[in-house]
Amino acid sequence: MNKKLKEKVLEALTSVVPITGIVLILSFTVAPMPVASLMLFLVGAVLLIVGVGFFSLGVDMSMMPIGDGIGRQIANGKRMWAMAPLCFLIGAFVTIAEPDLQVLAKQVPAVPDMVIILTVAAGVGLFMVIALLRAKFGWELNRLLIGFYIVVFVLAFLVPKEFLAVAFDSGGVTTGPITVPFIMAMGAGLTALRKDSGSDADSFGVVALSSIGPILAVMVLGLCYNSSDLSYTPFTIPNLETTADVGQYFASGFPEYIEEVALGLAPIVIFFAIFQIVALRLRRRQMVKIIVGMAYAYVGLVLFLTGVNVGFMPAGHFVGVQVAQLQYHWVLIPIGMLVGWFIVAAEPAVRVLNQQVEEITGGAISQQAMGTTLSIGMAVAVGLAMLRVITGISILWFLVPGYAVALGLSFRVPKVFTAIAFDSGGVASGPMTATFLLAFAMGACDAMGGNVLTDAFGVVAMVAMTPLVAIQTLGLVYQRKSRKEAEADRLVMDSGQDIIVYDDVLAGILEEGEP
Repeated sequence: MNKKLKEKVLEALTSVVPITGIVLILSFTVAPMPVASLMLFLVGAVLLIVGVGFFSLGVDMSMMPIGDGIGRQIANGKRMWAMAPLCFLIGAFVTIAEPDLQVLAKQVPAVPDMVIILTVAAGVGLFMVIALLRAKFGWELNRLLIGFYIVVFVLAFLVPKEFLAVAFDSGGVTTGPITVPFIMAMGAGLTALRKDSGSDADSFGVVALSSIGPILAVMVLGLCYNSSDLSYTPFTIPNLETTADVGQYFASGFPEYIEEVALGLAPIVIFFAIFQIVALRLRRRQMVKIIVGMAYAYVGLVLFLTGVNVGFMPAGHFVGVQVAQLQYHWVLIPIGMLVGWFIVAAEPAVRVLNQQVEEITGGAISQQAMGTTLSIGMAVAVGLAMLRVITGISILWFLVPGYAVALGLSFRVPKVFTAIAFDSGGVASGPMTATFLLAFAMGACDAMGGNVLTDAFGVVAMVAMTPLVAIQTLGLVYQRKSRKEAEADRLVMDSGQDIIVYDDVLAGILEEGEP
């Protein structure tokens, strides 16, 4: 096995084993699971591990260089009127085939799937143009975020409540494993040609802006539809009896994701081919590396999405139902927090973010620090989401104060932390959240007789919100630590100057005292 691929697979193993262990413990104790469903889950876990390994290596070899190269070419373009439509098309086409968005669209049958998908794609494309303008002119990210979120929450009070959670969830699911590596690298490319002090901070924030567009777009769509017709597709757990049935069930799932991932990667490949012919003109060796990397990414995503959707989603729904039926159903909150802590480490796009943060900050923000902080945020998010499932509290009671705190912190921390924090919100809410956690919440809500659309939907939005506060809190800690270190260095320098002055004075006295 390729040495780098082996390293990636081992990294994925350490990430997936904890959540697998938690589900196994629950299945042997408070949430007994049929053997066939357990087999689905275990096979899904294996596919998840291998898939994340292949995908991570493929991203390093292909998607990051492609996104960075296209971003540099767009930033270097002199005709903004031509660059803006190109950014819109890139954002829209990559979003259309994002697998997480397909999952969400299928849950709202009152609105045709393609209507939701095109609406969300248009929102992402529009905000990709805004990201281009921000990179070009150095606009302050926190001021843009404040302005747009004011519009979001004003609309939130006008949109039917059945559409509200779906709208906020759409902002999280669009930033999945296909879009995140590409648009993050593209953001870095857009700002690479700028030499000012804020260029590093501005290389982040594209994911943050891309997450707002879908929320606004779906809210506007919600104002146009009759909310009384809105419903969700009830989840059905497959009835399997033998291991052969399990194998056939997975085999039947592969063709769907083979096609989905091909459609998702096709726009990136097409745009790259055009840019290679027109502007990039990479050498043959670089092209071969990128092609091999795309093959790795393709295989990895097919394995990952098949494992998550076929194996993890039924397990998540079943465990949610079983735990919610316990006499002490409040245990949903600590179990949800435990699952949230570990599940974020298995998100493939989180690895991309953590690696890029460490590289751009020169190691000042380590991957370990980012991972721990995101786990804390994820645990809090899922705990609050389970509280909503139990009590039926409106999601606005959590999102309004949460975003208010996050936007307030943006004036207290270094700009780079604000950009990283708002990017991490979209990255953390990936396919593991859209499948396992959403299915877990839906199962629990079904068992408790709640309204799935208002109480269970919204878990993705909660996951996208809490990292904004957690990462910026990390920024405050980092800022104070840096100030203390700078103060210590200044004291040492001052002491050194005093010693030099003392030595000079002593030398002068000795010279004067010589006969």
